[in-house]
This record gives sequence, C-alpha cells and structure tokens, in this order.
Amino acid sequence: MKGYAFITGASSGFGEAIAETIANEGYHLIIAARRTERLTKLKERLHRLPIDVICITMDVRNEEEVQQAVSSLPEEVQNRIELLVNNAGLAVGRGPIDQGISDDWNRMIDTNIKGLLYVTKAVVPFLKKQKHGHIINIASIAGKEVYPGGNVYCASKHAVDALSRSMRIDLVSYGIKVTNIAPGAAETEFSIVRFKGDQSTADSVYEGYDALQAQDIADSVLFAVTRPAHVNISDITIMPTAQASATIVHKKA
Repeated sequence: MKGYAFITGASSGFGEAIAETIANEGYHLIIAARRTERLTKLKERLHRLPIDVICITMDVRNEEEVQQAVSSLPEEVQNRIELLVNNAGLAVGRGPIDQGISDDWNRMIDTNIKGLLYVTKAVVPFLKKQKHGHIINIASIAGKEVYPGGNVYCASKHAVDALSRSMRIDLVSYGIKVTNIAPGAAETEFSIVRFKGDQSTADSVYEGYDALQAQDIADSVLFAVTRPAHVNISDITIMPTAQASATIVHKKA
C-alpha cells in the first residue's frame, strides 16, 4: 500500500493535475494551497477513490504556517509521507531590471525559493526517518535559460534547479530521490498571474501553437515516481513541440 503524497499549490494548474494523477496511482494525498474552497472541490472529486485526502490551507511563504500545518498532521500520517511535490510557484510581472517592482520580486523569491525551502525542511525529517522517499521540485525552462524581462523569475527558478541538485547530494545517503522538472510554455493560470489579470495579454502567450497542458506535467511526475527503487530521474526538461528554447516558439501565421 502506498503512503502519502504532500503536494503544494494543489488548488489549480500543475498541482491539481498532479494530485489527481497521483491519487489514481493509489497514493493518499495531503493537498496544500491558499484557496480552501478549491482544495475542498478537489477532495470531493476524488471521493470515488479508496484513498485518504487531507486538505491544508497554508501560504508557503509563511514559515510558521508551514511548520504548524505539517506538525498538526497525525503522527501515523507524518510517518507515511513518501512523496513531496514542491509545486507552489509563480511569476509576477515582466520587464527590465531597473523597472522592477520590489513587491513582485519579493512574491517570487518568497514563494519560489523560500516557500520551497520551508516545506522541504518541514517534511524531509519524515523521509529521512523512513530512509526512503521522493522529492519532486517543479522548476521551469527559466531555470535553465534566461530571457528578456524575466530577470528575477529566472533567478528564482535557477535557484530551484540548484536546490534540486544540492538536495540530491544532501539526501542520497538516506535513499531519498530528488527530481527536478522544468516545463516550458504551459497553458495554466501562470500567465494570468504574471500579467496581473490581463486576460488578453495572457492569452496571446499561447496563440498560434499547442502549449503544454497541466496533465503533461502530471504525466512527467507519474513517470518519475513509478520508476524502480534503484532508478532516480534526476532532471526532466519538457517543452511543447513548437518550442525550441525559452525564447524561440514557432507560431502558426
């Protein structure tokens, strides 16, 4: 019988798709996000499955909230956490460094880097105790390359890439796998958040080609977690067929 998968940012996009896909594989779920009502709806949809679903309302940027949420889990649940998916992340704004908005910078750094650290620090002791487990960090093509106007977002995702590699070193003696997944252009709420609700600008990002969908990333997670015990998928970069790099996308006329 499989244990629990702890998934952040599970209320939409990649996180929601990952939660459903992992649930169908037989994992119990601990789904965390800020939007309680969306977590509740996801739990209701999964009611058909013979699994336990625990909803946690928390903001990964708040270390105290994270610690409280994890410590409040029943001991029998804590000791059965096998998979951590650090999915919570965002991009806010885009433009030259000298025109950056410090609040946008702080939101990205606090969510993409510090939030990942807070959750990992809280959950890893349970994986170490079992001497097995798997951490999956959802990074980005922006963690492999940089592009105009992406400065702080790219820096934050480069940090995720580096943390994935360093975690692998720190945890290898405990039998804990670490996988870094770097998606390219994917059609989720990502661009709506980046462009602060500007729907037309967000839609234009995905016009003229078939972008990745959330399920594509969920399938990559599933592939990584279903490898044999002696196999770790260290890094996956996944882009739509029409995308050749962070900045080169072939759009139909």
